[in-house]
Amino acid sequence: MTSLLALLLLANAAFNVLVWPTFYRRVSRDPRARDASGRPTRFLIVHAVLIGVALLLAVASAIAGVLALSQG
Repeated sequence: MTSLLALLLLANAAFNVLVWPTFYRRVSRDPRARDASGRPTRFLIVHAVLIGVALLLAVASAIAGVLALSQG
């Protein structure tokens, strides 16, 4: 069971690393991402924070998955 959970954590990490950077590129190109002066809007900032948190969780999942595999 530990190996299954470890693989799930690693799959979660891989999914997040593959999906969120692509989503950020789409969000950053959206017309709502910058105001007329070229400054980031709340739309971009909120999405950047959410994506950053998702990637941080991906790193934590990867570390936990690797540690779980090495333990069991």
